[in-house]
Amino acid sequence: MTTLSIENIRIRYGRREVIPGLDVAALQPGEVTALLGPNGCGKTTLLKAIAGLIRCDGRVMFDGQTFGYGDFAARARHIAYLPQTLPPTVHLRVFESILVARQATAVGLARGGDHAEVLQVLDRLDIGHLAMHYLSELSGGQRQLVGIAQALVRAPAVLLLDEPLSALDLNHQFQVMDLLRQETRARGMVTVIVLHDLNVALRHTDRALLLKAGQLVAEGPPAAVINDATLAEVYGVRGRVEPCSQGFSQIMVDGLVGA
Repeated sequence: MTTLSIENIRIRYGRREVIPGLDVAALQPGEVTALLGPNGCGKTTLLKAIAGLIRCDGRVMFDGQTFGYGDFAARARHIAYLPQTLPPTVHLRVFESILVARQATAVGLARGGDHAEVLQVLDRLDIGHLAMHYLSELSGGQRQLVGIAQALVRAPAVLLLDEPLSALDLNHQFQVMDLLRQETRARGMVTVIVLHDLNVALRHTDRALLLKAGQLVAEGPPAAVINDATLAEVYGVRGRVEPCSQGFSQIMVDGLVGA
């Protein structure tokens, strides 16, 4: 089982410093971590740095081992990354696209159980009926679900998802988060998800990292990270975190700070 830790990560885009120095204690296998913060705070940049897609100073370590920028083959054996904006579709059926993703990290020829694993992950995401559809025929939400299936079927040690719920309806948002939590625990993965819906983070994740201007404001259990003070400091809103009738925490926004 792999742990993921970050030591003094610094990232620049030209002269602009996006992340001025960030440390994250080891993220543990079996836990879903929410990466939170307002637009432009560095969430996607940090996720890409972990995936090895952009250069950074500092170290990203998997069980104490550091992979350099561009060491894609080594990282691919450990990490699956799903970007917020999916790449253009290729002329493949859904089943074929997930099978290709499954085999991309296999050593040598495809293993005999690949087809069954593809069908299983499709069924668990409730898109088994799309297996023989071409990717170009899918809606944005359906393509998002296929992207999640492509990531899960690779059985990564580290799963990085950038706003995977953005194109999904409420039913599929709940279904996907429930499945991701189950799969993370069952497989002992480290899962990091960029989220904007703080209520989803409160209900479906085990840990939260809250960023502002590329710096870590708070980390820990979501209920400890998301509170009246951090809502005001990071998001500029006057809000409350209160239990609903079933005991789950939820956020109520009363207005803007200073308004």
